[in-house]
Amino acid sequence: MSDEHWYEDETGQLVRPYTVTRGRTRPSGAHAIDLMSQVSAVETEGPGPDIDHARAALLDLVRRGRRPVVELAADADLPLTVLRVLLGDLAEAGLIRIDAPRRSPAGGPGADPGLLREIVARLREI
Repeated sequence: MSDEHWYEDETGQLVRPYTVTRGRTRPSGAHAIDLMSQVSAVETEGPGPDIDHARAALLDLVRRGRRPVVELAADADLPLTVLRVLLGDLAEAGLIRIDAPRRSPAGGPGADPGLLREIVARLREI
């Protein structure tokens, strides 16, 4: 047996994603959360409901401006399944709004030219 051991305290606090979502893998409620769904914060009066650190950090990101789920996942450095659960929780609490992605007039998966230009610009930044 080796004397070398890996301990979580050597790397700092490590919280598994299933702990943050309380074991859930899908958002509660009737929220369809697509990769391109647009997420925005809802202005609330008063302090709002008590939320944990993970949800508060995500809410802070959302308050910076409306953006798609996929961008939030990258900025929050969270797996998409975890992000969807947290977004569902925030939507249930009335703190965020999740809008379906825009579709082409024919109902197909067409893209908004402005969105395509923004994607190209962001790819060039990388």
